[in-house]
Amino acid sequence: MSQPSSAQEQQFLGGPPEVFEEVGREQLAALLQFGLAPSSTVLDIGCGCLRGGRWIIPLLEAGHYCGIEPNAEMLAYGLKSIVDPEIIRIKQPRFDHNDRFDFSVFGTKFTHLIARSVWTHADKPQIGAMLDGVAQCGAPHAVLLASFRPARWYKRDDYKGVGWVGRSHESDQSGMICHSFRWIAGACAQRGLRASRVDRPIVNGQPWIAVQRA
Repeated sequence: MSQPSSAQEQQFLGGPPEVFEEVGREQLAALLQFGLAPSSTVLDIGCGCLRGGRWIIPLLEAGHYCGIEPNAEMLAYGLKSIVDPEIIRIKQPRFDHNDRFDFSVFGTKFTHLIARSVWTHADKPQIGAMLDGVAQCGAPHAVLLASFRPARWYKRDDYKGVGWVGRSHESDQSGMICHSFRWIAGACAQRGLRASRVDRPIVNGQPWIAVQRA
């Protein structure tokens, strides 16, 4: 990865530059813990500048990586500066810019879905839309790995507001929010899904949750 040369480029990284590589590698490591293989089909929700994609894409068969990222500029930066163009040519990842968390646009049943640093900004209806997507577009043994900020750990309230909080394709305002695991588990159960905590080192203050069919 080339070193970002301006403040504008650094804002495309999706987090602190000093943990950029560690967070990206952690996404691959978490997926591998849940059986990621070359034949797996992966949906990277909020793939950003491909912080995780740069590690995941080379492992998969061509066309098996899909990414949703509403911020077209952020993704364009990643395709230009983060991932080797030859890898993109060979592996043929697919992308969509919808902000509705509509996973059906790819016409694929995903074995693995990942949302790193997405639930730290998404409101509860948006998380619900993602869980609906898992139920509808996940393969029979699909797993969603989502990182979050537990409300209790940070002594902050369980977010009950409406709307995305933080930088996006529509806002330059920073911000992060917390959700309670109890609420997440309940929202999963309503959709025939089961949420469980993942036993992995916590990177950048965000533990993982694994969501699978009940």
